[in-house]
Amino acid sequence: MKPKIDSTKFGSITIAGEKIKHDVVIRLNGDVKKRKKKLSKTLYGTSHVISLDEAQHVYEDGAELLIIGAGQNGLVTLSEEAAEYLRRKACRVELRPTPKAIEAWNETQGAVIGLFHVTC
Repeated sequence: MKPKIDSTKFGSITIAGEKIKHDVVIRLNGDVKKRKKKLSKTLYGTSHVISLDEAQHVYEDGAELLIIGAGQNGLVTLSEEAAEYLRRKACRVELRPTPKAIEAWNETQGAVIGLFHVTC
């Protein structure tokens, strides 16, 4: 079951009443996991560009939509390679500033996964 995201502020996100102080990935089954930023940071020197390796790690078979919380000010982007990979998997991507991405997450039904950056 998809958990409700209660709120976010710079440096944290609150999911189902639990305040988390790091970026997260929410799986199809509702599990909340720490984002593996090193998959992108190793290649780009920053976690503000989502790499192909990270997209492959985040994607799950059957996911129809990936909602990306691009940070409080929307600074995270998706690399062309990651975008192309997700297109080939027929997984739509919505990339929005994290507060707006949370609204989309809470309103969306179906096979959705999420990646939420809690700073920047």
